[in-house]
Amino acid sequence: MTSAKQTLDIDLGPTGRPVQDFPQPQPLSSHGPARIISMVNQKGGVGKTTSVINLGAALAEYGRKVLLVDLDPQAALSAGTGINANELDVTVYNLLIERGHDAREVIRETGTENLDVLPANIDLSAAEVQLVNEVAREMALARVLRQVEDDYDVIIIDCQPSLGLLTVNALAASHGVIIPLECEFFALRGVALLVETIEKVQDRINPRLEIDGILATMFDSRTLHTREVVARVVEAFPDKVFHTAIKRTIKFPDASVAAEPITSYASSHAGAENYRSLARELISRGGAP
Repeated sequence: MTSAKQTLDIDLGPTGRPVQDFPQPQPLSSHGPARIISMVNQKGGVGKTTSVINLGAALAEYGRKVLLVDLDPQAALSAGTGINANELDVTVYNLLIERGHDAREVIRETGTENLDVLPANIDLSAAEVQLVNEVAREMALARVLRQVEDDYDVIIIDCQPSLGLLTVNALAASHGVIIPLECEFFALRGVALLVETIEKVQDRINPRLEIDGILATMFDSRTLHTREVVARVVEAFPDKVFHTAIKRTIKFPDASVAAEPITSYASSHAGAENYRSLARELISRGGAP
């Protein structure tokens, strides 16, 4: 009995399910059109921006051309990839609100090969108020991304921590949604509301939208609380929770200060391997080419 239990323990991954080994993705023979993914959670501090940067970098390592879109006025994504967006005259805000801009001229390269950023700054905080009176106000971002979607394999949108008009724009433009979920009880409470919002967008605006997966972040297997939270999420959404979990580590904030993805800042660290595993799992699930 003890031997069987030990074998079972070895075979279980962080989400309490059998470990899955996701294969190395095949190289692509051509690029585009992009699959667009929104990283959404109305709760702040759950690892959205960290996950956008590092998942994007991991996909880029596997030869995918990736565009990261900063749709948060706090501009953490822009800063985290080494872009001082406060010095830019034109950002995603101008693309959303004004006509006549070329999105390709606003996009900035990062220090990571195959990884580009559409930056934002504090100007974006005015966009929701200005979009309210626009025709097809939910489709402003989709109009912007149509200019560049053929240039990339994956576009990942970093949403602000709210379910306002900017987030609805992201969902309206997307094929898929990833929900990063901090392994903490209060983080569970908003998931039902978020899923309800996603279903409304599916029903009324964007029928192609689907939930690619729920991503457990800040995972600490040493605590019973973490394991209980993950077990409850898996029970509620059995087919939607990624097998990959992102473990809590100081290396993530260290990499943010260095304005680098963890895949280059600490390439062999377990955190970097977590995001490579997530990239392989996403590709295996059909969430990325």
